[in-house]
This record gives sequence, structure tokens and C-alpha cells, in this order.
Amino acid sequence: MSNASAEKEPIIFLDDISVTFKTRTGSLLHPNLVHAVNHVTIKLMPGETIGIVGESGCGKSTTANVMCGLQSPTSGKVYFKGQDVTKRTADLRKQMGRVVSVVFQDPATALNPRMIVHDQLLDPLLVHKVGSPKEQEKRINELIGLVGLPKSALRALPGQLSGGQRQRVAIARAMSLNPSAIIADEPTSALDVSVRAQILNLLTDLKKDLGLSMMFISHDIQTVRYISDKIVVMNHGQIMEEGPAKQVFENPQDPYTKMLLGAAPSLLHPKLGQ
Repeated sequence: MSNASAEKEPIIFLDDISVTFKTRTGSLLHPNLVHAVNHVTIKLMPGETIGIVGESGCGKSTTANVMCGLQSPTSGKVYFKGQDVTKRTADLRKQMGRVVSVVFQDPATALNPRMIVHDQLLDPLLVHKVGSPKEQEKRINELIGLVGLPKSALRALPGQLSGGQRQRVAIARAMSLNPSAIIADEPTSALDVSVRAQILNLLTDLKKDLGLSMMFISHDIQTVRYISDKIVVMNHGQIMEEGPAKQVFENPQDPYTKMLLGAAPSLLHPKLGQ
């Protein structure tokens, strides 16, 4: 495949994805169904940031879980760099794990409380057998500098760090294998407002400097606007509206998008909202 065609190929392509869960209500033979995601199609292109926004329960996190392989779709197809990965084998999951990383909402639960930061960053390199011990140490030092933490943080346990520092460690770990894309699921919602802005700036800088693709999930449309090239608005498992961030923000077409914009004052520092 030529470089030109590779650039035009989505890193991740969700093709008409639906996810249905059975609930405990209803009868044994006829359980009620919840349609968490309903006929969603999304293409994440190289170097692009897509923001998925909506209220809790709208299906955005389930969509992210399908992207990174934590959830199988009930119907539809998932493509990874043109390859059908809908039914993922252990080998496929490992292969995707090197190229797509996830940053979760709460760094306190995403990190092992009993492992020092150094070992948390070393772990993905060992699992994927990347580099010699000397190269691994060099990479760990690069990663801690990349996210703006001092080298002394490498000897700390997560409980000895602040919430913002822990999220920086989680981002460093997500970057350890030089991924092509990061899925960030509410990565700032557990943080104070001032720290939130710092983490958003860090993600923006990493995207710009390293050419990353990013899927950024949030209930706050102002945060999504700040970091995204394209916005996808979800409600009840469906895409209500999508388009360039500026267009969706300045000229929303769907009533639900208008409601989100009206109900969400900026949670960022005023300068970031400009």
C-alpha cells in the first residue's frame, strides 16, 4: 500500500455498529433489551481528534469500548487500518494494543496502587517485548519527561502523587508503545478545574508534536470543543449530529446539541474557551 493511500485510510472505522444488552427485567425467555449503541458509524483518520459528547448513558463510553476491543458489537463491523477486527483473537488484541492506547477517567483506579511509577511504565514494554533493558530505561525516562513530571516521580507510588500527576502517569503509560491513536474516556472529569486545563493542554501538545489520532469522550461540550477537530453528539445510543468542531459549536442543527450548549458553561479556564 502506498503512503498516500495509507494516510487516507481510517485508523479505526466503526461501520454501522450496534450494541444491545439484556437486562434483568422482563421474563426469562423474553428479557428486556437496552440498545446502548444504535447504528453508529465513525471514522478516525490519522492525526485527527474526534470528540464524542453526550449525557451519561448516551452510549459514548460503550462506543469507545468497541473501538479498543473491550466490548464486542452486537452487529456491524470494526476495522483497524483496513483490517476487519470485529471478532478479535488474542493476537489481534495484542497487535491493536500496540497501536491504540486508552486513558481512563480515574487514574486512581487505572494505576496499580502497589507499583511504583517506574514499573507501571516498564510493564507495557515487557508485555510487548519492546527493546533491551537499557532501551527500556531510556524510554521510561523519555516518557516521564514527555508528560512534564520530574524523574523523582518514577520512584513514587500512585498514592503519593496528586490527581493531576497520576493522570500524567496514566498518559505516559498510554504513550509507552508509540501508539497511532489514543482513546481518552473522560480523562479530566475526576480532576480539579485548574488541573483539567493542564491535562487538556498536555494532550493537545502530544497530539500536535507526535501526530496522534485521538478519540476524546466527555459529557462537557466545552471541553470537547477545545481539543477536537470534529465533534460527534450522541443521545440514546445514536449520533444526533456530527461535523467540524467550529461548525457544530457555532451553528448547531439538532435541538439536543443546542440543549447541551445551553446547559454547559465552560468548565475550563476562561483563556482556554476563547
